[in-house]
Amino acid sequence: MLHSDAAPARIDEQEIRLLPKAEVHVHLEGTFALGDILRLAKENGVALPGPAATIFDVSTHDGFTRPEVSTGGTAHGVGGAGLSGFLRFLDWQCGLVRSAEQAARVAYSFAARQTASGVRYSDVIVNPTHWNAWRGREITLLEALAAGFDEAEQDGLGSANIAYSLLRGQSAAEAEQLIGDLVDRRPARVVAVSVDGDEKASGRTGEKFRGAFRLAESAGLRRTVHAGESSGPEGVWDALDLLHAERIDHGVRSIEDPALIQRLIDDDVPLGICPRSNVTLGLYPDWASHPLPLLVEAGVRVTLNTDDPAPLACTIDEDWAVAAEVYGFDRAQLARFAAESIRASFADDDLKRELLAELEALTPALTAAVPGGTP
Repeated sequence: MLHSDAAPARIDEQEIRLLPKAEVHVHLEGTFALGDILRLAKENGVALPGPAATIFDVSTHDGFTRPEVSTGGTAHGVGGAGLSGFLRFLDWQCGLVRSAEQAARVAYSFAARQTASGVRYSDVIVNPTHWNAWRGREITLLEALAAGFDEAEQDGLGSANIAYSLLRGQSAAEAEQLIGDLVDRRPARVVAVSVDGDEKASGRTGEKFRGAFRLAESAGLRRTVHAGESSGPEGVWDALDLLHAERIDHGVRSIEDPALIQRLIDDDVPLGICPRSNVTLGLYPDWASHPLPLLVEAGVRVTLNTDDPAPLACTIDEDWAVAAEVYGFDRAQLARFAAESIRASFADDDLKRELLAELEALTPALTAAVPGGTP
């Protein structure tokens, strides 16, 4: 049920936390807690760009400027400089990670954060261009992160694999070299490739990255692409036709093109939607204006995600609770979101079956209405 004349009882975050689920659109770069940032800055003797108490409010940073071209934007806060300005903050933040121990610590903290919200598996996006201390050593960075994820899993925390993301501003030659290295060396826990960044600033990039994605596809790596956020529907078409995307990160602007909606349904392509991110960065003025319920009603496969939860000041259980309250999603719909998150993930089939069985046992009356209970 999406809408009701009678306001439903609020679904508490604790109840949502108990649902086993996956998260398929979350950036490791967007999960550094304030304490993590302050500790890393102290360890490396780096001055903060602004007051510690408002570090995630980019408008309070020294020398704050808004990029000439940027998607979205708000009056203040983390979205004060739009998407491109937000990515600039992530460059500074990730530049604080300079040792393998620090990288592993960030990965371990991510797994702990996810587990606390009931996330049992994550496809976590890592874009090494933000981690400027690791240029030319991208594989070493991935190995350090994998070591942190390994330790976390050994300690009973949720599992995470990596989607290696290209930045839209990189050249075709650089992208093919990076993916070639990835294919040759196959670092642990890297299961997919992605592309992100502000398409409004860089222009359409599907054709440019076609060769790199074909190389990844031929090597058995999965494909997920940011599109339909800074781009309109044309970015999603490019992701499907040129990059053979199996999943679309964001994709919200697909709602503007009925033919594209039908394509997503026909090809069974899920969207990794992040409503708070879209609102906070100024793509939509508020939750009520967001097309999430329209996409669900149209029959598109939808997952609910956080994108960059630390600077956006959220957790996945909080955002599911807000979505339930704003759009009238009931408990059965939330159970469907949990099941869809598992099926849309790049987890191995055994883990998918295990999580889906656990979900069904926990909520048999709710998940009975969920079609396709197998991976």
